[in-house]
Amino acid sequence: MTSYQLAGRNALVTGGARGLGAGMAEALAAAGASVAIGDILEDEGKQTAQALRDSGATAEFVPLDVTDDASWASSVDTVVDAFGGLDIVVNNAGIEITSLITELDAADVRRMLEVNLLGTALGLKHALRAMRPGGAAGNGGSVINIASVAATIAFPGISVYSATKSGIDRLTRVAAAESGKLGYGVRVNCIYPGLTPTTMGNQLAVDCAEIGLFPSPEAAAGAVVELTPLGRLGQVDDMADAVVFLASDAAKFITGAGLPVDGGMGM
Repeated sequence: MTSYQLAGRNALVTGGARGLGAGMAEALAAAGASVAIGDILEDEGKQTAQALRDSGATAEFVPLDVTDDASWASSVDTVVDAFGGLDIVVNNAGIEITSLITELDAADVRRMLEVNLLGTALGLKHALRAMRPGGAAGNGGSVINIASVAATIAFPGISVYSATKSGIDRLTRVAAAESGKLGYGVRVNCIYPGLTPTTMGNQLAVDCAEIGLFPSPEAAAGAVVELTPLGRLGQVDDMADAVVFLASDAAKFITGAGLPVDGGMGM
């Protein structure tokens, strides 16, 4: 059986300072990869990188604003210089701002579009440029975009977030087609995480209650569980394990795919 081990590979995880991103970085490191934490949260990002180093991994923090083209270029160059290459990019950075459609704020909509959709598009741009033949790394690799079960279901209060995550699904498939057609040697896939009790996930439950969709945050989370055949919320390691799989040679013939990691909620 093909191994999930990633020894000798170099990864960049956006939004890696905390939450799902930190868990994904930890799992990649545990599988043997050198990991760069890319985030705007400098203090938390440095702490996460230090924790990985304390566990024996090779890890660095790189400042990264995913909405900024120049920031991406600088971060990728830094990772390639520090590690000697780049083989895995996880486009995880994202935000969710809960709102009824009738109460949407244009600034909030733009912010979600910029971070979730533009951030992923720029991540694909710079990952492909670095990994393709003649690029700064030039040995191919794997890009994993983090979409959401929100891309596959209609859940109230998250209309624009859902739209951005649906867009990530389309970006993934077009990028995979271009990479294959042009011989880049880069596989591009995405996962659809279910609701996970991270800071963002917990805040969503609170926000859904505050705007009147549910009587309490507990009821909001309970509604998600009721829609989930496996009968529980997701855990960070559920999502992290899927990322390791898609980054590894066990997924060497998988590209342009969306992997639900949602306990069956989106089926």
